[in-house]
Amino acid sequence: MTAQLEYPADAPSAAEPAISVQGLWKVFGPKAARVPRRPDLAALDRRQLKQKTGCTAAVRDLSFDVAPGEVFVVMGLSGSGKSTLVRCLTRLIEPTAGGLFFEGEDLRAADEKRLRELRRSKFSMVFQHFGLLPHRRVIDNVSYGLEVRGENKSDRRRRAQEVIELVGLAGSEQLYPEELSGGMQQRVGLARALAGDPDVMLFDEPFSALDPLIRREMQSEVVRLHQEVGKTMVFVTHDLTEALKLGDRILLMRDGAAIQLGTGAELVGNPADDYVREFVRDVSKADVLTLRWIMRPPTDDDVLDGPELGPDVVVREATRAVLGADRPVKVVANGELLGVVGGEEILAVVAGV
Repeated sequence: MTAQLEYPADAPSAAEPAISVQGLWKVFGPKAARVPRRPDLAALDRRQLKQKTGCTAAVRDLSFDVAPGEVFVVMGLSGSGKSTLVRCLTRLIEPTAGGLFFEGEDLRAADEKRLRELRRSKFSMVFQHFGLLPHRRVIDNVSYGLEVRGENKSDRRRRAQEVIELVGLAGSEQLYPEELSGGMQQRVGLARALAGDPDVMLFDEPFSALDPLIRREMQSEVVRLHQEVGKTMVFVTHDLTEALKLGDRILLMRDGAAIQLGTGAELVGNPADDYVREFVRDVSKADVLTLRWIMRPPTDDDVLDGPELGPDVVVREATRAVLGADRPVKVVANGELLGVVGGEEILAVVAGV
C-alpha cells in the first residue's frame, strides 16, 4: 500500500516539499534489488517473502511529501520499519529502490562528498541514545558539529551558547555529560542538532529511554522549539500519545508499509482499517477531534443567534461553551457558517458513543 500526500485544510503546504519520498523500498537479504522489480515478490507478506527469497522488506513502496516547517511523525510498533525509513532519508541506510528528494535535489544521485555536505549543513539527527562525547563539556558537545564543519572557535562558541540558552541549559555549559540527568542530556542533544541551523531535524525515538515525566517535558520542549525556530521535523515514535501531541501529520506503518497517512484527527476520527481502529481505540476523541469533525448542517428549527466557535477548536475545549448554551453553537470560519454543534454532538464524543 502506498501512502500518498493529501494535505488537509489546516496542514502546512508549499509549492515544493522539503522532502519527497517516491515508491521507496529498503530490502535486506540476498539479491534484494529483485524484490521491488518483481510484482510477484513485492506482493508477498513478510513471512512469505522471507521463506521464498531469504529477504526482509523493511520499507515497502512508501510515497509521501514533508512540507517545509511541518512536524511529520512516523509511528509504528517495533519492527514496522520506521527507524529504517528515517535513516534512508539521509542515506545512512542505502535505499534499494525508489525516489528520494530534498528540496528538489535527487539524493539518490548524490555522491559521498555531497552527502557529507548535506548531513553537516542541511540535516541533523537526534537519537534515542544521546551519543554525547563523555570527555567534552556541554558547550563543546553542542559545538562539535560546527567544529567538524571547520568554523572558528569564537563563532562556534557563540552559536553554541545561543542554542544552549534556547533549550534551557544556561548555567550548565561547563558540566560533563555524566553530571547531567537524562532529560538534560537529551537537551544537549537537541542543542547540538540545532547548532548547525539545519533545514531538517530527524528524531529517532529520542525520548523512549526517559521516564514518563521527563518524556512529557521533552515533548513540550520540542513543541516550544518548533514554534520558535520553525524547523521541518521528522519524528519517529512508537507512542501514539507522543505522535498525537507532536505531529502535524502522522504516517502509521506496519511491516514496512504505510497503513494510513493523515492528521491525528483523521487517524482517530476516520481510521483506514481495523488495524488503525484498534491502534487508536483507547484515545480520548474529545482531546483530538475538532468541531469540524462533529458539526452538522443547521436545520430550519435551529436558532442561529447563539455563540460562535472556530472549526479547529478541540471538542474538549468547546464542551463547556456548547453545553452551557441554550441553542446550537455556530461553527464559523472567515465569516462563513460551516455548521452547528449542540449538546448531542458534544456528548456523543465525550461519552465515546
